[in-house]
Amino acid sequence: MDGYTPGEQPGIGERVVKLNTNENPFPPSPMVLRAIKEVEPEMLRRYPNPNADVFRTAAAKVLGITPDMIIAGNGSDDILTIATRTFLSPGDLLAYPDPTYSLYSVLARLQDAKVAEVSWERDYSLPIDGFLAAKPQAIYIANPNAPTGTFVSPLKIAELAKAFKGLVLVDEAYVDFADDSCLALVKQHENLVISRTFSKAYSLAGLRIGYGIAQPKVIAEMMKVKDSYNVDAIAMCAAAAAIQDQEYAREKWEQIKNERERVTSELTQLGWDVLPSRANFILAGAPDGRGREAYLGLKAQGILVRYFDRPGLTDKIRITIGQSQENNALLGGIRRISATEKAA
Repeated sequence: MDGYTPGEQPGIGERVVKLNTNENPFPPSPMVLRAIKEVEPEMLRRYPNPNADVFRTAAAKVLGITPDMIIAGNGSDDILTIATRTFLSPGDLLAYPDPTYSLYSVLARLQDAKVAEVSWERDYSLPIDGFLAAKPQAIYIANPNAPTGTFVSPLKIAELAKAFKGLVLVDEAYVDFADDSCLALVKQHENLVISRTFSKAYSLAGLRIGYGIAQPKVIAEMMKVKDSYNVDAIAMCAAAAAIQDQEYAREKWEQIKNERERVTSELTQLGWDVLPSRANFILAGAPDGRGREAYLGLKAQGILVRYFDRPGLTDKIRITIGQSQENNALLGGIRRISATEKAA
Protein backbone atom coordinates (compact mmCIF):
# COMPACT_ATOMS: atom_id res chain seq x y z
CA MET A 1 0.00 0.00 0.00
CA ASP A 2 0.96 3.66 -0.33
CA GLY A 3 1.18 5.77 2.80
CA TYR A 4 -0.06 9.34 3.21
CA THR A 5 2.06 11.92 1.36
CA PRO A 6 2.46 15.15 3.37
CA GLY A 7 3.13 18.52 1.74
CA GLU A 8 6.79 19.31 1.18
CA GLN A 9 8.67 21.06 3.98
CA PRO A 10 11.49 23.49 3.17
CA GLY A 11 14.96 22.74 4.47
CA ILE A 12 16.56 24.56 7.39
CA GLY A 13 17.47 28.09 6.33
CA GLU A 14 15.64 27.83 3.01
CA ARG A 15 13.73 31.05 2.34
CA VAL A 16 10.35 30.38 0.74
CA VAL A 17 6.79 31.66 0.75
CA LYS A 18 5.15 28.59 2.24
CA LEU A 19 1.52 28.29 1.15
CA ASN A 20 1.25 24.52 0.72
CA THR A 21 0.24 22.88 4.01
CA ASN A 22 -2.54 25.11 5.38
CA GLU A 23 -0.73 26.30 8.48
CA ASN A 24 -1.98 29.48 10.13
CA PRO A 25 0.26 32.37 8.98
CA PHE A 26 0.07 34.15 12.35
CA PRO A 27 1.92 33.25 15.57
CA PRO A 28 0.06 31.56 18.43
CA SER A 29 -1.70 33.62 21.10
CA PRO A 30 0.62 35.30 23.65
CA MET A 31 -1.27 33.26 26.24
CA VAL A 32 0.11 30.11 24.62
CA LEU A 33 3.70 31.30 24.87
CA ARG A 34 3.21 32.23 28.52
CA ALA A 35 1.71 28.81 29.27
CA ILE A 36 4.69 27.06 27.67
CA LYS A 37 7.16 29.18 29.66
CA GLU A 38 5.35 28.25 32.87
CA VAL A 39 5.75 24.52 32.31
CA GLU A 40 7.67 23.15 35.30
CA PRO A 41 10.48 20.57 35.02
CA GLU A 42 8.41 18.18 37.14
CA MET A 43 5.75 18.17 34.42
CA LEU A 44 8.34 16.95 31.92
CA ARG A 45 9.83 14.33 34.23
CA ARG A 46 6.48 12.64 34.81
CA TYR A 47 4.03 11.10 32.39
CA PRO A 48 1.31 13.54 31.38
CA ASN A 49 -2.30 13.21 32.45
CA PRO A 50 -3.54 10.30 30.30
CA ASN A 51 -6.78 12.01 29.33
CA ALA A 52 -5.46 15.58 28.96
CA ASP A 53 -8.01 16.74 31.53
CA VAL A 54 -6.60 20.27 31.78
CA PHE A 55 -7.32 20.74 28.10
CA ARG A 56 -10.67 18.91 28.15
CA THR A 57 -11.93 21.13 30.97
CA ALA A 58 -10.86 24.34 29.22
CA ALA A 59 -12.27 23.26 25.85
CA ALA A 60 -15.58 22.13 27.33
CA LYS A 61 -16.11 25.52 28.95
CA VAL A 62 -15.48 27.38 25.68
CA LEU A 63 -17.60 25.00 23.58
CA GLY A 64 -20.52 24.79 26.03
CA ILE A 65 -20.33 21.02 26.50
CA THR A 66 -19.07 18.69 29.23
CA PRO A 67 -15.49 17.35 29.45
CA ASP A 68 -16.69 13.76 29.03
CA MET A 69 -17.79 14.69 25.50
CA ILE A 70 -14.18 15.38 24.49
CA ILE A 71 -11.22 13.15 23.67
CA ALA A 72 -7.79 14.69 23.06
CA GLY A 73 -5.28 13.42 20.54
CA ASN A 74 -1.89 13.95 18.92
CA GLY A 75 -3.37 16.18 16.23
CA SER A 76 -6.72 15.44 14.59
CA ASP A 77 -5.01 12.69 12.57
CA ASP A 78 -4.73 10.81 15.87
CA ILE A 79 -8.45 11.31 16.45
CA LEU A 80 -9.15 9.93 12.97
CA THR A 81 -6.94 6.93 13.74
CA ILE A 82 -8.71 6.32 17.06
CA ALA A 83 -12.11 6.53 15.39
CA THR A 84 -11.08 4.12 12.64
CA ARG A 85 -9.83 1.61 15.20
CA THR A 86 -12.96 2.01 17.31
CA PHE A 87 -15.66 1.77 14.65
CA LEU A 88 -14.21 -0.33 11.81
CA SER A 89 -13.34 -4.02 11.93
CA PRO A 90 -11.35 -5.88 9.28
CA GLY A 91 -13.52 -6.27 6.21
CA ASP A 92 -15.81 -3.35 7.07
CA LEU A 93 -16.42 -0.55 4.59
CA LEU A 94 -15.53 3.12 5.01
CA ALA A 95 -17.20 5.59 2.66
CA TYR A 96 -16.15 9.15 1.98
CA PRO A 97 -16.75 11.72 -0.77
CA ASP A 98 -14.24 12.07 -3.58
CA PRO A 99 -12.06 14.09 -3.69
CA THR A 100 -11.26 14.59 -0.01
CA TYR A 101 -8.51 14.17 2.58
CA SER A 102 -6.35 11.30 1.33
CA LEU A 103 -5.50 10.01 4.82
CA TYR A 104 -8.95 8.40 5.17
CA SER A 105 -8.16 5.61 2.73
CA VAL A 106 -4.77 5.00 4.36
CA LEU A 107 -6.33 4.61 7.81
CA ALA A 108 -8.97 2.22 6.48
CA ARG A 109 -6.39 0.01 4.83
CA LEU A 110 -4.27 -0.06 7.98
CA GLN A 111 -7.37 -1.41 9.73
CA ASP A 112 -7.80 -3.96 6.91
CA ALA A 113 -11.07 -2.28 5.97
CA LYS A 114 -12.38 -1.51 2.49
CA VAL A 115 -13.17 1.93 1.06
CA ALA A 116 -15.94 3.35 -1.10
CA GLU A 117 -15.17 6.65 -2.81
CA VAL A 118 -18.49 8.35 -3.53
CA SER A 119 -18.41 11.26 -5.97
CA TRP A 120 -19.71 14.59 -4.76
CA GLU A 121 -23.00 15.76 -6.22
CA ARG A 122 -23.03 18.79 -8.51
CA ASP A 123 -21.68 21.93 -6.78
CA TYR A 124 -20.13 19.68 -4.12
CA SER A 125 -23.40 18.96 -2.35
CA LEU A 126 -23.48 15.91 -0.07
CA PRO A 127 -24.07 12.59 -1.92
CA ILE A 128 -26.42 11.12 0.69
CA ASP A 129 -28.03 8.59 -1.68
CA GLY A 130 -24.60 7.47 -2.86
CA PHE A 131 -23.43 6.91 0.70
CA LEU A 132 -26.49 4.88 1.64
CA ALA A 133 -26.24 2.81 -1.53
CA ALA A 134 -22.65 1.85 -0.68
CA LYS A 135 -23.85 0.31 2.64
CA PRO A 136 -20.74 1.22 4.66
CA GLN A 137 -20.17 0.85 8.39
CA ALA A 138 -18.77 4.40 8.66
CA ILE A 139 -18.78 7.64 6.66
CA TYR A 140 -16.08 10.33 6.93
CA ILE A 141 -16.79 13.87 5.73
CA ALA A 142 -14.29 16.74 5.84
CA ASN A 143 -16.31 19.91 6.34
CA PRO A 144 -15.03 22.29 5.03
CA ASN A 145 -13.67 19.78 2.58
CA ALA A 146 -10.03 19.37 1.65
CA PRO A 147 -8.76 20.10 -0.94
CA THR A 148 -11.81 21.97 -2.32
CA GLY A 149 -12.65 24.24 0.65
CA THR A 150 -16.36 23.69 -0.02
CA PHE A 151 -18.85 23.52 2.84
CA VAL A 152 -21.88 21.32 3.52
CA SER A 153 -24.74 22.70 5.60
CA PRO A 154 -25.10 21.05 9.03
CA LEU A 155 -28.74 20.42 8.07
CA LYS A 156 -27.54 18.00 5.36
CA ILE A 157 -25.15 16.34 7.81
CA ALA A 158 -28.06 15.91 10.22
CA GLU A 159 -30.13 14.38 7.44
CA LEU A 160 -27.38 11.84 6.78
CA ALA A 161 -26.85 11.04 10.48
CA LYS A 162 -30.58 10.36 10.85
CA ALA A 163 -30.80 8.13 7.77
CA PHE A 164 -27.55 6.21 8.42
CA LYS A 165 -27.10 3.88 11.40
CA GLY A 166 -23.30 3.68 11.38
CA LEU A 167 -20.69 6.23 12.35
CA VAL A 168 -20.75 9.66 10.71
CA LEU A 169 -17.45 11.41 11.40
CA VAL A 170 -17.29 15.10 10.49
CA ASP A 171 -13.70 16.27 10.14
CA GLU A 172 -13.87 19.95 11.10
CA ALA A 173 -10.17 20.74 10.79
CA TYR A 174 -11.01 24.03 9.01
CA VAL A 175 -14.36 24.86 10.58
CA ASP A 176 -13.16 28.02 12.34
CA PHE A 177 -12.83 29.67 8.93
CA ALA A 178 -16.45 28.83 8.07
CA ASP A 179 -19.68 30.38 9.36
CA ASP A 180 -21.25 27.31 10.97
CA SER A 181 -20.39 23.92 12.44
CA CYS A 182 -21.93 20.58 13.40
CA LEU A 183 -21.28 21.03 17.13
CA ALA A 184 -24.97 21.44 17.98
CA LEU A 185 -25.76 18.14 16.23
CA VAL A 186 -23.68 16.01 18.60
CA LYS A 187 -26.27 16.03 21.38
CA GLN A 188 -28.98 15.01 18.91
CA HIS A 189 -27.17 12.16 17.13
CA GLU A 190 -25.43 9.35 18.99
CA ASN A 191 -23.66 8.20 15.81
CA LEU A 192 -22.00 11.58 15.11
CA VAL A 193 -18.35 12.29 15.95
CA ILE A 194 -16.56 15.57 15.24
CA SER A 195 -12.79 15.83 14.91
CA ARG A 196 -10.91 19.13 15.22
CA THR A 197 -7.31 20.32 15.31
CA PHE A 198 -5.20 23.15 16.70
CA SER A 199 -2.92 23.10 13.66
CA LYS A 200 -4.98 25.44 11.50
CA ALA A 201 -7.04 27.88 13.55
CA TYR A 202 -4.75 28.15 16.59
CA SER A 203 -1.27 28.13 14.99
CA LEU A 204 -0.10 25.01 16.85
CA ALA A 205 0.77 22.67 13.97
CA GLY A 206 4.21 22.13 15.47
CA LEU A 207 2.86 20.89 18.82
CA ARG A 208 0.41 18.27 17.50
CA ILE A 209 -2.87 18.40 19.36
CA GLY A 210 -6.43 17.81 18.24
CA TYR A 211 -9.66 16.59 19.77
CA GLY A 212 -12.87 14.70 19.12
CA ILE A 213 -16.39 15.53 20.26
CA ALA A 214 -19.22 13.02 20.70
CA GLN A 215 -21.74 11.84 23.25
CA PRO A 216 -20.10 10.63 26.50
CA LYS A 217 -20.66 6.91 25.95
CA VAL A 218 -19.12 7.16 22.48
CA ILE A 219 -16.09 9.00 23.86
CA ALA A 220 -15.77 6.28 26.51
CA GLU A 221 -15.39 3.66 23.78
CA MET A 222 -12.82 5.75 21.92
CA MET A 223 -10.84 6.18 25.16
CA LYS A 224 -10.29 2.42 25.23
CA VAL A 225 -8.54 2.55 21.88
CA LYS A 226 -6.22 5.56 22.19
CA ASP A 227 -2.55 5.27 23.17
CA SER A 228 -1.91 5.55 26.90
CA TYR A 229 -0.32 9.02 26.86
CA ASN A 230 -1.16 10.39 23.44
CA VAL A 231 -0.95 14.12 24.34
CA ASP A 232 2.21 15.52 25.93
CA ALA A 233 2.24 17.93 28.88
CA ILE A 234 3.35 20.97 26.87
CA ALA A 235 0.77 20.45 24.13
CA MET A 236 -2.16 20.12 26.52
CA CYS A 237 -1.18 23.29 28.42
CA ALA A 238 -0.65 25.22 25.19
CA ALA A 239 -3.96 24.09 23.72
CA ALA A 240 -5.85 24.97 26.90
CA ALA A 241 -4.40 28.49 26.73
CA ALA A 242 -5.08 28.81 23.00
CA ILE A 243 -8.74 27.86 23.15
CA GLN A 244 -9.37 30.25 26.03
CA ASP A 245 -8.01 33.23 24.09
CA GLN A 246 -10.94 33.43 21.70
CA GLU A 247 -10.53 37.17 21.16
CA TYR A 248 -7.06 36.72 19.67
CA ALA A 249 -8.05 33.67 17.63
CA ARG A 250 -11.17 35.22 16.12
CA GLU A 251 -9.28 38.37 15.15
CA LYS A 252 -6.80 36.28 13.16
CA TRP A 253 -9.56 34.16 11.60
CA GLU A 254 -11.25 37.28 10.29
CA GLN A 255 -8.00 38.53 8.79
CA ILE A 256 -7.51 35.19 7.02
CA LYS A 257 -11.10 35.17 5.75
CA ASN A 258 -10.72 38.70 4.39
CA GLU A 259 -7.48 37.76 2.63
CA ARG A 260 -9.16 34.63 1.27
CA GLU A 261 -11.81 36.74 -0.40
CA ARG A 262 -9.23 39.20 -1.76
CA VAL A 263 -7.01 36.49 -3.25
CA THR A 264 -10.07 34.74 -4.71
CA SER A 265 -11.21 37.98 -6.35
CA GLU A 266 -7.80 38.82 -7.80
CA LEU A 267 -7.22 35.31 -9.14
CA THR A 268 -10.66 35.32 -10.73
CA GLN A 269 -9.80 38.58 -12.48
CA LEU A 270 -6.66 36.88 -13.80
CA GLY A 271 -8.79 34.17 -15.37
CA TRP A 272 -8.44 31.47 -12.72
CA ASP A 273 -11.43 29.35 -11.71
CA VAL A 274 -11.62 29.45 -7.89
CA LEU A 275 -14.06 27.33 -5.90
CA PRO A 276 -15.92 29.16 -3.10
CA SER A 277 -13.93 28.28 0.03
CA ARG A 278 -14.84 28.24 3.71
CA ALA A 279 -11.38 27.10 4.78
CA ASN A 280 -8.01 28.83 5.13
CA PHE A 281 -7.07 27.81 1.58
CA ILE A 282 -8.49 27.94 -1.91
CA LEU A 283 -8.49 25.48 -4.80
CA ALA A 284 -7.78 27.34 -8.04
CA GLY A 285 -7.95 26.07 -11.60
CA ALA A 286 -5.34 27.44 -14.00
CA PRO A 287 -6.72 29.32 -17.04
CA ASP A 288 -4.86 27.02 -19.42
CA GLY A 289 -5.59 23.88 -17.39
CA ARG A 290 -1.91 23.35 -16.61
CA GLY A 291 -1.93 23.01 -12.84
CA ARG A 292 1.38 21.20 -12.60
CA GLU A 293 3.14 23.86 -14.66
CA ALA A 294 1.71 26.60 -12.40
CA TYR A 295 2.89 24.69 -9.32
CA LEU A 296 6.41 24.26 -10.74
CA GLY A 297 6.54 27.87 -11.98
CA LEU A 298 5.71 29.17 -8.52
CA LYS A 299 8.13 26.77 -6.87
CA ALA A 300 10.93 28.07 -9.11
CA GLN A 301 10.21 31.50 -7.62
CA GLY A 302 10.37 30.19 -4.03
CA ILE A 303 6.59 30.02 -3.60
CA LEU A 304 5.26 26.66 -2.41
CA VAL A 305 1.66 25.62 -3.14
CA ARG A 306 0.11 22.12 -3.27
CA TYR A 307 -0.45 20.14 -6.44
CA PHE A 308 -2.45 16.88 -6.54
CA ASP A 309 -1.64 14.56 -9.43
CA ARG A 310 -4.97 12.76 -9.48
CA PRO A 311 -8.07 12.77 -11.72
CA GLY A 312 -10.16 15.92 -11.42
CA LEU A 313 -7.37 17.95 -9.81
CA THR A 314 -4.54 18.03 -12.36
CA ASP A 315 -5.59 21.46 -13.66
CA LYS A 316 -5.64 22.98 -10.18
CA ILE A 317 -3.39 24.09 -7.32
CA ARG A 318 -4.33 24.45 -3.67
CA ILE A 319 -3.16 27.69 -2.09
CA THR A 320 -2.96 28.31 1.65
CA ILE A 321 -4.02 31.83 2.60
CA GLY A 322 -1.05 33.61 4.18
CA GLN A 323 -0.50 37.09 5.51
CA SER A 324 -1.08 39.90 3.04
CA GLN A 325 2.57 40.18 1.95
CA GLU A 326 2.75 36.43 1.30
CA ASN A 327 -0.45 36.57 -0.73
CA ASN A 328 0.93 39.52 -2.68
CA ALA A 329 4.04 37.46 -3.48
CA LEU A 330 1.82 34.63 -4.70
CA LEU A 331 -0.23 36.91 -6.94
CA GLY A 332 2.95 38.48 -8.30
CA GLY A 333 4.36 35.04 -9.02
CA ILE A 334 1.24 34.02 -10.92
CA ARG A 335 1.34 37.23 -12.96
CA ARG A 336 4.98 36.54 -13.87
CA ILE A 337 4.06 33.02 -15.01
CA SER A 338 1.27 34.42 -17.19
CA ALA A 339 3.56 37.06 -18.65
CA THR A 340 6.24 34.46 -19.46
CA GLU A 341 3.68 32.21 -21.18
CA LYS A 342 2.35 35.10 -23.28
CA ALA A 343 5.88 36.11 -24.27
CA ALA A 344 6.60 32.56 -25.36
